[in-house]
Amino acid sequence: MIRANAYRYPVSAMCRVLQVNRSTYYYEARQKRDESALVSDITDIFKASRNNYGARKIKKELEKKGSRYPDAG
Repeated sequence: MIRANAYRYPVSAMCRVLQVNRSTYYYEARQKRDESALVSDITDIFKASRNNYGARKIKKELEKKGSRYPDAG
């Protein structure tokens, strides 16, 4: 609604009338990364350990493999 009328009225005025924060109007959610490869690697490591490894050991195994996931741990 705001975007459709942005050429007619100031965005700040429309946000005030509609009781919407301007920051909410301008907020753009980041695209989520595709983590399917990471999930697959974690699952493989877990199954290879016969469902025995926890988060710490899985993290070490990912590091040994030369993890291509910067936020993996």
